[in-house]
Amino acid sequence: MRLEGCGSAGAGQDVGRSCILVTIGGKNIMLDCGMHMGYNDDRRFPDFSYITDGPLTDYLDCIIISHFHLDHCGALPYMTEMVGYNGPIYMTQPTKALCPVLLEDMRKVAVERKGETNFFTSVMIKDCMKKVVTVTLHETLQVDSDLEIKAYYAGHVLGAAMFHIRVGSQSLVYTGDYNMTPDRHLGAAWIDKCRPDLLISESTYATTIRDSKRCRERDFLKKVHDAVDRGGKVLIPVFALGRVQELCILLDTYWDRMNLKVPIYFTMGLAETANKYYRMFITWTNQKIRRTFVHRNMFDFKHIKPFDKSYMDNPGPMVVFATPGMLHAGLSLAIFKKWASNANNMVIMPGYCVQGTVGHKILNGAKKIDFENRTSVEVNLTVEYMSFSAHADAKGIMQLIRHCEPKNVMLVHGENAKMEFLKQKIMQEFNINCYKPGNGETSIIPVSIDLDVEVSLPLLKHTMALPTSASPSSSSSSRASNTEESRTKKQKVLHGVLIMKNNNLRIVGVNEAWGDLGVTAHNLRFTERIEVDEPGPVPALTSALHTLLSQKLGSSQVQAVNEFQLSVADSVFINIQDDEPGKTILLSWTHQDEGLGSKLLDIIKSNYKKS
Repeated sequence: MRLEGCGSAGAGQDVGRSCILVTIGGKNIMLDCGMHMGYNDDRRFPDFSYITDGPLTDYLDCIIISHFHLDHCGALPYMTEMVGYNGPIYMTQPTKALCPVLLEDMRKVAVERKGETNFFTSVMIKDCMKKVVTVTLHETLQVDSDLEIKAYYAGHVLGAAMFHIRVGSQSLVYTGDYNMTPDRHLGAAWIDKCRPDLLISESTYATTIRDSKRCRERDFLKKVHDAVDRGGKVLIPVFALGRVQELCILLDTYWDRMNLKVPIYFTMGLAETANKYYRMFITWTNQKIRRTFVHRNMFDFKHIKPFDKSYMDNPGPMVVFATPGMLHAGLSLAIFKKWASNANNMVIMPGYCVQGTVGHKILNGAKKIDFENRTSVEVNLTVEYMSFSAHADAKGIMQLIRHCEPKNVMLVHGENAKMEFLKQKIMQEFNINCYKPGNGETSIIPVSIDLDVEVSLPLLKHTMALPTSASPSSSSSSRASNTEESRTKKQKVLHGVLIMKNNNLRIVGVNEAWGDLGVTAHNLRFTERIEVDEPGPVPALTSALHTLLSQKLGSSQVQAVNEFQLSVADSVFINIQDDEPGKTILLSWTHQDEGLGSKLLDIIKSNYKKS
């Protein structure tokens, strides 16, 4: 199995622009195709020249998109329509519905507002989405005769999925972004105990163990309430789907309980569209939301109204949810510029911010922000960070590994130093290899191939009936020891024929193999002539030989056919002829019983003198 990180600033030891190329069982699969939110130049999209210089259709067997966030799907139209890819793209139904909405919004910001060139068009987005094949949770989908994929619920955001990918006996699980704890609107991630060769896990919060969710919610509500009580405005930058729904439910319920009249707004357009899709895909939400849906829709908010740009200058307190979530563009950044200088105001960052964004800068204590057009803003408002992130924390990542039982782990979508800490912890606790390749680096994961082989019952019975080999001994103590050993279980070598038929492996006896394959058997039999100096009648020698061999091999193995013949293990025959003055013993065995024949020959020669 071979795995490659694709891109010069992607999910390899970095958060943003997820794009991983996997080669498994001869199949090339791209896992996510995202953009980097912190760049506006060529570094924004993955560097697909790592894969090949031309179109990608002939090189890739399929693309899998885990969810609709732009750092996981933002480069998709660029790749399919501008670089060139016509193969299948797999994602869930909610992801397919929401991807074009977010892609079009990003295109408008980049092209129509910022005037950027070398960007995909609206038509390209539509053409790209025509290549999408939707997957249902827990349904095994056959991509081709060898490659199959299966989606599992990942929490995180609406439609997010983990994918179990299998080619022959090799398999891997790609988590995308996931959350191991349920929240107010989505359930927790869940997957079968599938024991893959490799688990590729996000590690955004590789060293974080979050405190009680209830404590965080209380703290959040208190901070918002205190800020509006003193007449301040509260800006909460969010992405249009996921965290905003979570916090809107929380604030709307609190406002209702406390009978507060301060206005709460969310930005029109994208958030309204988002709520529409949450209503449409209500079955993807948690049990409480689905249960409440019978009486009222939790996404029809009582106290939260659409926001208009003119409200920015309104006097008095207000709370505004604005996109995007990292303050790198759009309305959230415009509101921040307007409100940043007033010490009564507050900005609450509810999630992770990648390096290079305004959100990242103010969380690191910046008191002045310089912008591209030579303007700057003094940061006097209160900056709070409260993690309502829908990513798994360190505890959640370890929980998934414990449940999934992979043979190897690869960490992506995280910061190098934090990933190194978690890597050491994983290797120490689970005693498995853990990898964290950088962008453009290749990791080769050695995997052992386990084959299920069925063994036929007649062959097993025949093998168990055979005597265990023991060195011949004439002493009584050795005979007692051999008798004792015969009563205990011994390891035995199984001789059979391995047959592969309809992708099933069976080990059968030789005669069974002939029958299964429709082949006529040709038996090769060896006969050894042993002349012995034994007086007396032939039946007496036959009886004596029967007693001797029964002692050596076990009475069940030796049968008297008649006065002149014995059979051993139903396949070796001993005939005794009267050749005055001595006797001739004819020992006959097939080539399959060469070991048993040799043993019998040694016993007879060591106990009877040649004439």
